[in-house]
Amino acid sequence: MSNFSRGRGGNRGGPRGGPPVGSRGGGGFGGGRGSGGTRGGYGGGPRGGGPGDLIFRGPASVDQRLATLDQLVSSFKKLAFNPMRPHRPGYGTLGRQITLRANFFPVKLPKGPIYDYHVEITPSTDIKRIRARLFGLLERSNQQGWKELVPFTAHDNSERLVSFKKLPQPLDVQVQYYEEGEAGPNARSKTYTFAITHTGDLDVAQLTKYLSGGIESRDYDVQPLIGAVNLVLQTHASRTGVRVGKNRYFFPSQERFDLALGVEAWKGFFTSARPVYKELMVNVGVCMTAFYKPGNLAEAIIEFNRTSNGAMLQRFTQKLKVTTSHLGYKQKKPIKKIMSTTARQTTFHCEEYKGKISVEDYFKRKYPSIKLKHAHDVPVVDISGPNSKFSIYVPAELCEIEPGQPFRGRLNEKETSNMIRFACNPPRVNADAIVDRGLPTLGFTPQTLGSPMSNFGMAVDNNMAVVPARELPPPRLSYKAGKPPNVSSGSWNILDVKFHVGGTIKSWWVLVIKDGQSVFSGPNDPALEGIWKGFGEKCRNSGMSLGPSPPFLLNQELIPPSRDPTRQQALDLIRQTIKRHISQKGKPTFILVILSRRDNYIYPGIKRICDVEQGVHTLHMLTDKVLRDRNKQDQYFSNVALKLNTKLGGINHMLDSESMKWWTKAKTMVVGMDVTHPGPGSIEGTPSIAAVVASADSSFVQFPASLRCQETKKEMITELAAMMIERLMFYNQKNRCLPDRVIVYRDGVSEGQFNTVLEEELPKMLDAFKRVPQTKPYRPSLTIIICGKRHHAKFWPTESQFADRNGNTRPGTVVDRGVTAVFDFDFYLQAHAGLQGHVKATHYTVVYDENHLGADEVQQGTHTASYLYARATKAVSLVPAAYYADLACERGRCYLNDFLSTDDKVSSSVATGKGKGKVDKDEEKKRVFDAAKAAWGEGVHPDLRGSMFYI
Repeated sequence: MSNFSRGRGGNRGGPRGGPPVGSRGGGGFGGGRGSGGTRGGYGGGPRGGGPGDLIFRGPASVDQRLATLDQLVSSFKKLAFNPMRPHRPGYGTLGRQITLRANFFPVKLPKGPIYDYHVEITPSTDIKRIRARLFGLLERSNQQGWKELVPFTAHDNSERLVSFKKLPQPLDVQVQYYEEGEAGPNARSKTYTFAITHTGDLDVAQLTKYLSGGIESRDYDVQPLIGAVNLVLQTHASRTGVRVGKNRYFFPSQERFDLALGVEAWKGFFTSARPVYKELMVNVGVCMTAFYKPGNLAEAIIEFNRTSNGAMLQRFTQKLKVTTSHLGYKQKKPIKKIMSTTARQTTFHCEEYKGKISVEDYFKRKYPSIKLKHAHDVPVVDISGPNSKFSIYVPAELCEIEPGQPFRGRLNEKETSNMIRFACNPPRVNADAIVDRGLPTLGFTPQTLGSPMSNFGMAVDNNMAVVPARELPPPRLSYKAGKPPNVSSGSWNILDVKFHVGGTIKSWWVLVIKDGQSVFSGPNDPALEGIWKGFGEKCRNSGMSLGPSPPFLLNQELIPPSRDPTRQQALDLIRQTIKRHISQKGKPTFILVILSRRDNYIYPGIKRICDVEQGVHTLHMLTDKVLRDRNKQDQYFSNVALKLNTKLGGINHMLDSESMKWWTKAKTMVVGMDVTHPGPGSIEGTPSIAAVVASADSSFVQFPASLRCQETKKEMITELAAMMIERLMFYNQKNRCLPDRVIVYRDGVSEGQFNTVLEEELPKMLDAFKRVPQTKPYRPSLTIIICGKRHHAKFWPTESQFADRNGNTRPGTVVDRGVTAVFDFDFYLQAHAGLQGHVKATHYTVVYDENHLGADEVQQGTHTASYLYARATKAVSLVPAAYYADLACERGRCYLNDFLSTDDKVSSSVATGKGKGKVDKDEEKKRVFDAAKAAWGEGVHPDLRGSMFYI
């Protein structure tokens, strides 16, 4: 399975890379992006209002502070128009007005300034664990002139400290280092000096002016002060819980459950301060992550060896820290490697004992009181530093897995679905968890308020924000023939309709992959015949052009994984079979691949062979899905037909002209952009993958893609100019003109990177306009809209008549007042129905706009576009242009699959060889990157570049 981290706030359907096929719910076509992990599923959607007990705390009045919002936007008219980070042009008015609660809580700000300091530690250390420990010791220091001020300070465990009282200058505090398990410093303890230097005063009055929308404060940078407030707000959580990533805290006292061998899921809370109109608020949400189960490492290894293979063990120990006590005190160290040899078999050169000695003998002589029980049957571990030239071997039985350690490996499909199931709670349950458990656990209730918050004069109001919102009406849809579908709860049912434009199938093949147990008795097996006949009939009935001649049937038996663990031999057989028959018969329009089981290598391998090497479309079906329930087979074929018609350049459904007005009032090209990065378990140095998709005509259905691989973990798109030129030239080829407007939906960018998009990606887009081959200078008007799914804003209906049957807000809900930015042009839009769990809106921010777009235009335009996703009969949660860019990135992963899933390969389950220095590591990363670039080659085959091959 290809392996990239998305980190988009809420899983989008579990691990990807396996065949994206299968019946997704009942009735009609299916397969849209649901909430809480469902990536498919037509089911008619929730209808009618939710019962009253699903509503958190009942009806409520909108916050009084929002009464003057209209005066705020009127005052913006005095601001000169600037396409860069444009100010809000107004608030949306379309749709039915409703009232919602949001998980934002007002913060009482300190009176007077917050003093900001930079901290330098000498001797310097880059090791985060040591820095964090030193800051903990700094808080306990008894040094006069410092210890009295500690309760008025907060810090980031790294280099920033803020204080409510002015600290004396210069201020140097000396700290003696000792490990957590030691009683205190001793004669060998190293002394560190903290130089705490004043860098500025943060004026709270300035922030208050900004929050009130004073236009003179438009360019005030709120981040330094909000960062300082976050340090104070999060001090309690950082002392009592475990921080994972940014702003997410987990506590042993909260819920947890078993996820996999040695791994459990913990529930925690997200917390971060947000500037909104007339208030600084703290956004508090429920979150979840995987943790290692504490216990003895040797026992964990024995359990792994008994129930799984070595690859599982390797995955388990990625970035695992263990505690050793044999030195007489507790010492926490990360595991560098699990060796392939036991304490009895592992030897090293020892100065103390003059020569070569086994680990077992060394421990017998050095620590006679320690009796090893597993010297003969459990491997030793290397706990030397990352850049150390020498190994430090310790028997696994002397290592304890510390509690409260996040699991950094990649969860497999089953574990991910368990995690989603555990995380999927109705909105009401989440609201109760936030207010009843989250606020006290984070130290935000009057009973739990302590230092330093109380010393800063800060407090958190325990009532959720109540904000105005609207429900936008759905667009009208049409098909070529048949009754116009009735849209209800963001989805629609279609029976006996024909696609607007059907693709042409000149010839097709069926490739049956026999991988293990045989599913079919041969080419004439009635079950196999039923599949290709049924699917062919579905394509004809839906309006695709397909002659009566049957497909060409191919059968390929594979070498079992036990003899071919990376499946390279199996893929070579498939490659030769396809190549041989193409040379004899020519290329088919598409190949229908029937797989007998999921595999992390075969599916991506076939995609690479056909997309990159041969240039032929493929569709995959899994036998257990297509044969499991004959009553749902028609539904399954419908879902696959939606994809096939789109790949072949067809148009499944369209919106009526009124719904398309915003898009068609000028010649417009809609662009989607995304970048995806290698995740845990990938070889270091593996490239990131960038995708740019763009509409090809005025129906906004076909979005061919440009794909590139680029520097690892780089978010900004390196070759954006060339990719934009490709998309503009394709548009020109189809329409014999270039677009007058270009509207970009950029996915996967955090708020901190908005300006980076303007600094790095905007100039490349403008450069593309200049460089596109044209007789006269070309310059369309450009708009860039960022799509954010990584936020933690959630909404609750205040009345059951505006809720679905789960207590979620309904499709079309848009929020642009109360918890949005003061000046920026942003809004939250939930176009889709929440099928399970608590539905999440997408946060859209217009960061560049030469088209002078209005709030209603952008909100309703984005909402109606969400009904144009080609693979589904439902509105999707992310505007299709951005969704397609994400799918294209995902397909690009298949082409680099060999670099992405090393934790699946048994061959890498135990490590050998010496440690590597930093230079060696950098050289190795470059070698991996160059090898991946070579494997990528020219990317997608020229024959597929004009199509939506990736869908």
